[in-house]
Amino acid sequence: MFTYEFMQRAFIAGVMAGLLCSFVSLFVVMQRLAFAGVGISHSALGGVAIGVLAGVNPVISAGLFCTAIAWLIGLISKKGDIHADTVIGIFFSATMALGIALISLTRGYYPDLLGFLFGNILAVTVQDLWILGIAGTVIALFLTLFFKELLFLCFDEETAQAAGIPTTFLYYALLTVIALTIVICVKILGIVLASALLVIPAITGYELARNFRGVLVVSLVSGVITATAGLFLSYHLNLPSGATIVLCATLLFFAAMLFSPRRRWIHSFKNARSQEPASGTQPQSRAS
Repeated sequence: MFTYEFMQRAFIAGVMAGLLCSFVSLFVVMQRLAFAGVGISHSALGGVAIGVLAGVNPVISAGLFCTAIAWLIGLISKKGDIHADTVIGIFFSATMALGIALISLTRGYYPDLLGFLFGNILAVTVQDLWILGIAGTVIALFLTLFFKELLFLCFDEETAQAAGIPTTFLYYALLTVIALTIVICVKILGIVLASALLVIPAITGYELARNFRGVLVVSLVSGVITATAGLFLSYHLNLPSGATIVLCATLLFFAAMLFSPRRRWIHSFKNARSQEPASGTQPQSRAS
């Protein structure tokens, strides 16, 4: 299948998108922003519709719109005393409705809209690869430079703030990273499926590794494997590429959960705790 240039570009795009989403997914899962990823990804429809209506590149308009929505979600959930899930649910429905309303106002037929909704990795161009490569490198450098600080933020935000770490900046920067990752991967996976790869790889790594560096390594490897396997199966079975990639990631997660050593570690730990003597009791001596 690699005799075709479009398949070569699709393979490169799939691997890069898999690596990028897998890296970001570690912090999405740890910060419990999985539903935020779903809300931000679906808000991309509103950004795309604004771009189509205004005659602007839909990728640029979607990137700016998704970043604004991500910041609003973080601001209202932190300052407005409203639970984050509730805020995400509001923006989830409102931005989708906005996108549908704006699309109805446009004249003509825009086939790219279906590509943004469901993805079309086979239509990736060289320019798309450059955008994915440059933006992905910037995001990966940011996550690498602030890796320890972001881990500290995810574990205990109050203690991190007391230690002098700029938690507010890092929180909104992480939301920006999530938004930009979704936007640059939308053309590959589509709005509906882009958020899936922001969750599944890290959960797969969590099932197979003991520490967070191990989770990151497994997450990156699973991202590459699922992108490659999904593209291969979609070519030979004539299936949609984005959906097949996500299904492969899901199957890999269930396999990791089925053979997870972590569950054996937890089971062994619970057995060891249950065999310990109760606190405050003294073991009886042989004489007694």
